[in-house]
Amino acid sequence: MKILGLLSLMALTCWLASAADIDGKWTGETKRKGAEVTETLMLKANGNKLAGSMQRSGHAVEISEGVINGNDVSFKVVRPNATQEYKGSLSGGSLKLTMTGSHGGHRELVFKRAGS
Repeated sequence: MKILGLLSLMALTCWLASAADIDGKWTGETKRKGAEVTETLMLKANGNKLAGSMQRSGHAVEISEGVINGNDVSFKVVRPNATQEYKGSLSGGSLKLTMTGSHGGHRELVFKRAGS
């Protein structure tokens, strides 16, 4: 019985530790209207909940409905004229996301941990 409890505690600790790996600043380059633009994510995990913001061209927007489950990540960014859904995975120093917009279409984004 003690071994089962210890194994459960170890599994929970590993799960929480993997979620914490996303905490911090992430940057990625994307093309917008023909110009290269830097997007910045500031992320913080609390269990399987993910909070933070996305900044582009000096304007930051809070993310909503953020979830992290192991290496799988998803969240939404709601702007006045559009809602974007982001889904992807965390792998070491890279956060690979697919963004789907409310106006159709999608794009692939890769964010790197700032300082990597």
